[in-house]
Amino acid sequence: MKVILLERVERLGGLGDTVTVKDGFARNFLLPRHKALRATSANLKVFEGQRADIEVRNTKAKEAAEEQATTLDNTSYILIRQAGESGQLYGSVSGRDVSDAVAAAGGKLDRSQVVLDKPIKTLGVHEVKVRLHPEVTVTVTMNIARSQDEAERQARGENVIASQFEEDRVAAEEAASDMLEGGAGSHEVDFGADR
Repeated sequence: MKVILLERVERLGGLGDTVTVKDGFARNFLLPRHKALRATSANLKVFEGQRADIEVRNTKAKEAAEEQATTLDNTSYILIRQAGESGQLYGSVSGRDVSDAVAAAGGKLDRSQVVLDKPIKTLGVHEVKVRLHPEVTVTVTMNIARSQDEAERQARGENVIASQFEEDRVAAEEAASDMLEGGAGSHEVDFGADR
């Protein structure tokens, strides 16, 4: 299906471009979200008549997104989640969780603007892309931890999972050395005293 793009669409084209896309993509995504019009002669005339208004609207939306980008770019947010000992989350962090964290900190972000290439399923500090406008993309940092203390340690650059395994290893070595030194119920008995 041929369509006329009403805004820049990633990997397709810019405002006013006439492109050929699959029918389902046009019917289910581009047309319902008003990102494109069918490329008919009547729609071409309508588009050319309204092109200046569409370009002005797009420019205003881009400027608003750039203004929002200055406050949002390179910000960091903390999410407290439950996880196993290996750092694997019970569940995953979704676009909704990211937008809720930004909103809780006083920002404004729609979950459809969050671009997660793959779901976040582990503890740690993760970079997340946010597309505020087709031409404006920023990065926010999500610090996912089991507690506030753990989040602060991660923010300093500490790998909490590795340090936890190290602490467990040191504790096990100390317990083993205590047992070897006689700390685990050893008694000095003289067996020759009764004879």
